[in-house]
Amino acid sequence: MVGGGGREHALCWALRRDFPEAILFAAPGNPGTASCATNLPIAVTAIDALVDAVSRHGIDVTVIGPEAPLALGLGDRLRAARCAVFGPTQLSARLESSKAFAKDVMRAAGVPTAASETFTALDPALAYIDGQGEPLVVKASGLAAGKGVVVCATRADAARAARAMLAEGAFGSAGREVVIEEFLEGEELSVLALVDGDQFTVLPPAQDHKRLLEGDRGPNTGGMGAYCPVSLASPALLARLRRDVFEPTLREIAARGAPYQGVLYAGLMISPAGTPFVLEFNCRFGDPETQALFPVLPSRVTRDVVSIAAGQWRAPAEDVAATQASVTTVLAAAGYPEEPHTGTPITVPPDLGSDILVFHAGTAHAESGGLRVAGGRVFAVTAVAPTVAQAAARSAAACARIEFAGKQFRRDIGWREIARARTP
Repeated sequence: MVGGGGREHALCWALRRDFPEAILFAAPGNPGTASCATNLPIAVTAIDALVDAVSRHGIDVTVIGPEAPLALGLGDRLRAARCAVFGPTQLSARLESSKAFAKDVMRAAGVPTAASETFTALDPALAYIDGQGEPLVVKASGLAAGKGVVVCATRADAARAARAMLAEGAFGSAGREVVIEEFLEGEELSVLALVDGDQFTVLPPAQDHKRLLEGDRGPNTGGMGAYCPVSLASPALLARLRRDVFEPTLREIAARGAPYQGVLYAGLMISPAGTPFVLEFNCRFGDPETQALFPVLPSRVTRDVVSIAAGQWRAPAEDVAATQASVTTVLAAAGYPEEPHTGTPITVPPDLGSDILVFHAGTAHAESGGLRVAGGRVFAVTAVAPTVAQAAARSAAACARIEFAGKQFRRDIGWREIARARTP
């Protein structure tokens, strides 16, 4: 398992559950993955060292968690060494590493998405903004750790965002190219598909909560929580997504010489009329969606992952259904997302309950023993229950009992689903 966040802890946990006899390694891993795998101190961007570790340890299957090693071509390197790997090629991964490339693919494939233009120079970008309606969305085209999207209420705000990216280097190389697009109203939805070429199966949809504060207020983050299942995702909507999003995108990327293999994540906006629009593609399991999904997915999913990596997969006739409801609440450090405060001691009670899973993300072992805060998103706390409302209450209650100074979390994860359930 390549990666060291909450997503990778959840994937290691699921692999250990479904392959109890397997020998698992995580690079670099974290204190959570250490409970179910052997951690290797290798950075996710150290491509040569990762390839060497796969050879040295006789690894049968490598699962690539984060986007950075995919964008650097780790999947290509491992395939060239005849190693089984779950994750797309560097070219396929441009669907995430370049929003401009993704927009071009979507236009060519006829995939519904927001109208947009791409710019590498400030003056043309400002001229374009001046002729658009309000609000607007300005996106850094490259990888920006989930923070390169700025929703702008006015053209003046959009001009400031474009200037920050193109002239002031606000997101470094990720912001040297920007996508400026129309703002879409509606409800967001995360739909992930396991893919091998033209075969794919769709996982149960989830919904992420990007804003820091309850009521979807405050700055955007990498994700403050997620839940599954989502009743908004009707069978008719999922059929439409298969036909209008996944099938044409996979055809187009294959036509460009990069048949897709791995997981393709469609970040969607569902309009008030029920029309789906693609906001973005990710080329890996979502975070925190993974922490909400895998505890309620059947074991066939991890077996699908291994079979796809080995080139031995046949897509099942039916898409995957969740076994129960789950809610994941992210516990974040003080100062997150701007300047997380690290080094703070952490106390996790041992009796949170058998229906609670605590996935480590930004944690490290303290020299004096115990845990300390080592990143912005510290834990993903997942509760499994018969309903989203029950899971949400249990997840929030567990978060309230985990202690570290300045902790932040939302107590309203899943609020839209809970409101729908209460509506006659």
